[in-house]
Amino acid sequence: MPAPRWLARANRVGLNRITRFIAPWPPGWAVVIHRGRKSGRTFRTPLWAFRRDNRYVIALTYGPESDWVRNVLAAGGCQLESRRRSYEVDNPRVYRDETATDMPPFIRFMLRRVLAAPHFLSVDIRRELKR
Repeated sequence: MPAPRWLARANRVGLNRITRFIAPWPPGWAVVIHRGRKSGRTFRTPLWAFRRDNRYVIALTYGPESDWVRNVLAAGGCQLESRRRSYEVDNPRVYRDETATDMPPFIRFMLRRVLAAPHFLSVDIRRELKR
């Protein structure tokens, strides 16, 4: 079972406001920049994301029903900032992987044993954006 929704709301109000400025730099972190389906507002969501060849795999620690996931799926893509680079990504796909194959060992352990979060979002890198 993914992390509870109350924790997602608390993170959105508190912790995410800080981590979204830090997340574009360290390995394993990224910021997804997406537009709200209803509001049209632009949002910046920090999360765990790992590059695998010409795509990124994102751990859905709050599950596939999160607003940001639904926004990215509805739009067919988003922007992603990782390791001081910006990308336009598309072809979003949610999938379930109980073994967290695409994650590094420590994150795999956290997702499988602590968070019990088996869902992931894969996005293809369309192009790198100039900063």
